Amino acid sequence: MASASLIHARFGYSTRFSDNRRYGSQGPVGSSSSSCCSSSLGFSSGLYSCWRNQGLRAQAMTSQGNFASASGGVASAGNKPDHLLVLVHGILASPSDWTYGEAELRRRLGRNFLIYASSSNTYTKTFTGIDGAGKRLADEVMQVVQKTESLKKISFLAHSLGGLFARYAISVLYTPDDGANTTIANSQTAYSWRRGKIAGLEPINFVTLATPHLGVRGKKQLPFLFGVPFLEKLAAPIAPIIVGRTGSQLFLTDGKPEKPPLLLRMASDCDDGKFVSALGSFKCRILYANVSYDHMVGWRTSSIRRETEVFKPPRRSLDGYKHVVDVEYYPPVSSDGPHFPPEAAKAKEAAQSEPNTQNTLEYHEIVEEEMIRGLQQLGWKKVDVSFHSAFWPFFAHNNIHVKNEWLHNAGTGVVAHVADSLKQQESSSFITASL
Repeated sequence: MASASLIHARFGYSTRFSDNRRYGSQGPVGSSSSSCCSSSLGFSSGLYSCWRNQGLRAQAMTSQGNFASASGGVASAGNKPDHLLVLVHGILASPSDWTYGEAELRRRLGRNFLIYASSSNTYTKTFTGIDGAGKRLADEVMQVVQKTESLKKISFLAHSLGGLFARYAISVLYTPDDGANTTIANSQTAYSWRRGKIAGLEPINFVTLATPHLGVRGKKQLPFLFGVPFLEKLAAPIAPIIVGRTGSQLFLTDGKPEKPPLLLRMASDCDDGKFVSALGSFKCRILYANVSYDHMVGWRTSSIRRETEVFKPPRRSLDGYKHVVDVEYYPPVSSDGPHFPPEAAKAKEAAQSEPNTQNTLEYHEIVEEEMIRGLQQLGWKKVDVSFHSAFWPFFAHNNIHVKNEWLHNAGTGVVAHVADSLKQQESSSFITASL
C-alpha cells in the first residue's frame, strides 16, 4: 500500500538565500553561489555534477505535437540537437499556448535544443486525472527520444497543471543509476539521493510556472474564491463534477479515506513511483510563482511555501526582466519523507463526508505540511513574479508564459528570464564538462 512508505519525519525550516539584485554579467540566476546546481553552497558535487558528452553543433527543432525539421521528420544526420526541452501546457489548453514561448526559447537557446510542445493532454484530456495525463506525457516523451538518436539531455518547462503532469511523467521515465548514490549536505545535515536518468537521458532542468504543487485546497490557494470559507467549502465537492478526477486530486479528496491523496504520494518515493528521486535527478529545479493577481493558482502553492514563509515581495523588477521581482535559493532540508498519520485519514474521511469549514481546514493543514516536508528534501530556486504594474494584471496566470502574444505580452520578461536561466545552465554544464 502506498501509505506504508510514507514515513514520519521532523525537521527545521529551510534557509532563505535572497538573490534580489541587479544581475549585470552574472545572468538571470545570479552568481554561482546562489545557483540551484552550485556546489559552492556546501553541497557535494555528485548530484550537481555536469553531464558529459554535450555537443554544441546541432540544429534546433520545434514542434506542436509533431517533429519539425527541414525534411518534415526527425533530425537528420547533419542536424543533431542533443538537449530535449519539453513544454507542457496547463488545464483546458493546447500546444498553441506555447506559440510565443517556443519561438522565443528557440531564438535565445541556440541550435543544440530540440524544443517540443507536448500535445498528448489537450483540452478536456486534462480532466482525466494527473496520473493518467502524466502517463500519456511519459509515453509521448519516449516516442520523441526514440526517434531522435542524438539526444543526450532532457529538461522540462511546464505551466500550471502541466507542472503536475510533468512531475508524474518523470517518475514513470525515471531509472536510477546503479551504485550511484549521491550525498547532499548542508550545514545541518547530510543525506543521500540516487542519481538517475529520465527517458534514458541526463536530466538538467525542471521548471514550473504557476503550478499548484500543494493543490488548490485551503485559504487563498484558489484565489478567485477570495478566501471565503463558504465558497472554499463548496468548491471541493463541485470540482470533480466540473473537471473530473483532476479536480478531486487538486482538492486532495481523491481515493479512499485511509489512502494518502495523490499529491501527497507525489511528494515521496512510494509504491506509485519514485517521485522525489526523479525530481532530485535534475541538476536544477526552478519555481516561478505569481505573488498576486493570479486567480487560478495561489502564491504559496506555486512556490511551495508555508504561510509563515510568505513575505512582502519587492515591487521593483530585476534589470532586463520586467515583472520578475525576486530570485531565491532554498537548500534541501533533511527529512525521512511525508507521513499520512491516522489523524490525517480521519480528517480526510470527515472532509469527504461532511465538508464543513473546520473539517476541511484541519485536513488541509495536515496534508499541506506533509507535502512541503516531502518536497523540501530537494533544493529549489524560487522566482517571484509580480504583474502589479501591468496594464492587465488580472491576466497574471496567462501572462507568466505569454499564452497569447497580444493579450499576455506583459510576461515577455519572464520568458526571457526562463530562457536565460536555461542558457546559463547549459553554458556552465559545457564549461565543467570541458575541464
